[in-house]
Amino acid sequence: MSTTPNFMVLWGDGINCENETARAVELAGGQAEKVHINDLVEKPEMLRNFQGLVIPGGFSFGDHLGSGQILALKLERFVKEELQAFVKKFPVMGICNGFQTLVRLGLLPDANFQKSCSLIKNEQGHFQNEWVELERNTKSPCIWTKNLPENFVLPARHGEGRFMCESDEVLKGLQKNNQIVLRYKENFNGAVDRIAGVCDSSGLVFALMPHPEAALQDWHLPFNGEAWGLEFFKSALQYLKGRHEN
Repeated sequence: MSTTPNFMVLWGDGINCENETARAVELAGGQAEKVHINDLVEKPEMLRNFQGLVIPGGFSFGDHLGSGQILALKLERFVKEELQAFVKKFPVMGICNGFQTLVRLGLLPDANFQKSCSLIKNEQGHFQNEWVELERNTKSPCIWTKNLPENFVLPARHGEGRFMCESDEVLKGLQKNNQIVLRYKENFNGAVDRIAGVCDSSGLVFALMPHPEAALQDWHLPFNGEAWGLEFFKSALQYLKGRHEN
């Protein structure tokens, strides 16, 4: 691995936050390469050239069949074997539509391609776009959030962001293992246990509904305050660089 980790940022077919996401990786000190979904599907082994993967937000494939569903099916059908190896070693992040994709793919919450959670329509029944206060679980193993304070704000914009589990047992497992990484201070979309972001048990695979790539610098905020979005990417890069040095 080179001394500067290289992240794949997926784009195409309705994903619309790839530029901001790639910029976030670069501002944090990493390299970012935007890769079209079709190119990855055609040549899944290209994942071996990267040390991180981010699936940005947007409306992949127009949210037909459900948000993130078609992208998840394509990745499972054509990239599953490479993904299975990748998630055991390198950081993976899903943002908004990327979260929906990882859940439908079964890479969250257990990174085993078994589907046990979902992101459904907001309790209010419509698209919501607002800045939300978040609470970080300091006991979480998530490698993406180590640099973040216990409370901060990010913009959230989605119509299907209400996190739900298929059973109480699944939810209790997430709570017990501290896989619930972020919670909304006020539950603005009806998610169970106010869940805004979760990780797998290793802490490498992480996703959230709010958009860190839209709050990289203080002037991105519509009010006086600190922007913390960049720290997600810095945390992941620090993890990789620390592992490389060791």
